[in-house]
Amino acid sequence: MAAKEIASAAIAKFNEKITDEIFLTIQNDKDLMREYLRAISDSNLDTVNMTIGKAVKAAYGLTDNGESGKPKSTLIKSFMTYKPK
Repeated sequence: MAAKEIASAAIAKFNEKITDEIFLTIQNDKDLMREYLRAISDSNLDTVNMTIGKAVKAAYGLTDNGESGKPKSTLIKSFMTYKPK
């Protein structure tokens, strides 16, 4: 497998779990977690999580893969997997 193919395969695997990684980042960062909790108290959990998910999708130019994943993050119950557009 050539280097470009290895990179493409690794990126594809990461894209499948990128939303979970973002929520893990929030969960493990004290300041982000405080702001996340504040956003939930101002709005609601589903709205905040969907907004974050849509922002991830837009930021990386991804499209739904049609499958959901089991998260490592405790902030979400599931997440959509993505593939490049």
